[in-house]
Amino acid sequence: MAVIDEIIIVSNGKLSFGDYESEEKRKVSDFELDGNLYNVKTHKLLTRLEKNNGLLLETVPGSTVHNLEVFDDMIEFSIEGYEDSQITMELEGGTDYKIYVNNLQVGLTTSSKSGKVSFSLELGSELKKVRIVKFQT
Repeated sequence: MAVIDEIIIVSNGKLSFGDYESEEKRKVSDFELDGNLYNVKTHKLLTRLEKNNGLLLETVPGSTVHNLEVFDDMIEFSIEGYEDSQITMELEGGTDYKIYVNNLQVGLTTSSKSGKVSFSLELGSELKKVRIVKFQT
């Protein structure tokens, strides 16, 4: 899959954003979807998506995220980039999450009190499908 033409788009109700090939910093502010405002900043070294002025997803270095969907108990997206990336998301604080990549569970983590969850992925031009599920004990 290729980098998207715009730095943030909606298709079938799903967000796609970012451009890991961009040498220059690019951003879009106040992109509205379903009553929420999104801000995206992207370039080769960083991609960051904020929802209503709070962090939703950040990758270092930059990436392109496809078909992001956020539910009460799960988040799904596909991602590509040019090298290994550190992904940080802000979710519900003090909560356990299972992380799946290409339908294989690769981790179980607990978010910080502020809700931060971080993990690393080996990225390349092949899309990786990520699913983060709230773990109910």
